[in-house]
Amino acid sequence: MVDSYEMFKEQILKLTTIDLNSYKERQMKRRIDALIAKHNISSYSTYVTALKNDKAMYEEFVTYLTINVSEFYRNPEQWEILEKDIYPYLTNQFGKKLKVWSAACSTGDEPYSLVMLLSKYMPLNQIRVIATDIDKQILEKAQGGIYNDKSLKGLPQEFINKYFTQLSEKSFKINDEIKRCVEFKNHNLLKDPYPDSCDLIVCRNVLIYFTEEAKMDIYKKFNRALKKDGILFVGSTEQIIQPQTLGFASHKSFFYKKIGD
Repeated sequence: MVDSYEMFKEQILKLTTIDLNSYKERQMKRRIDALIAKHNISSYSTYVTALKNDKAMYEEFVTYLTINVSEFYRNPEQWEILEKDIYPYLTNQFGKKLKVWSAACSTGDEPYSLVMLLSKYMPLNQIRVIATDIDKQILEKAQGGIYNDKSLKGLPQEFINKYFTQLSEKSFKINDEIKRCVEFKNHNLLKDPYPDSCDLIVCRNVLIYFTEEAKMDIYKKFNRALKKDGILFVGSTEQIIQPQTLGFASHKSFFYKKIGD
């Protein structure tokens, strides 16, 4: 690829506010080079110019850059721990009306899963989940609420029967009563202000794409965003080494409690 990737990263930061220095470089550069090659563009500078002038190409770039692999009840055994152990703990600490944030929510599978789980214990009109992602296009898809059957493979059948309408053999639409419980917002974990006084933050299978430095910074911000004794729920490849240095204690596997304050 002609011209400098370092210069390209600077231009992308100005254009999108996405800081590519915070992502693992070899993996991210390979993804970007493949996308540029698809358009038969031979230099980073030419590609940046195209991104500035072509809205569809810009949207494609941001979508391609952000990793959007998601499904309902991903790792079901962890959702069982959330229901049987973490939820009773949280309601004992903070009461039933919990402030829940699904960070880097992708196509909405995760925040909608949270609403369905909570609906077993409280009325839907009392449930609110904040759901954020950097990718506006993905947020639009999340708000549409249409999913293929593969996304639903781990979801308890009771939820599929109760909260989905089947549109075709392999396509399902989530009911509006669930959608109304989720507030979707555009948010960049690296630069935007975080919600405060959260009881539960869920951020899974996202931080593996960041550098160690960026990851530690995000964990510290999550800590500040939680109430004391609040819980951070991370992905199955994202166990925190020495969580106490970041203000957390391991509560269960993949669940960390804020300590101090």
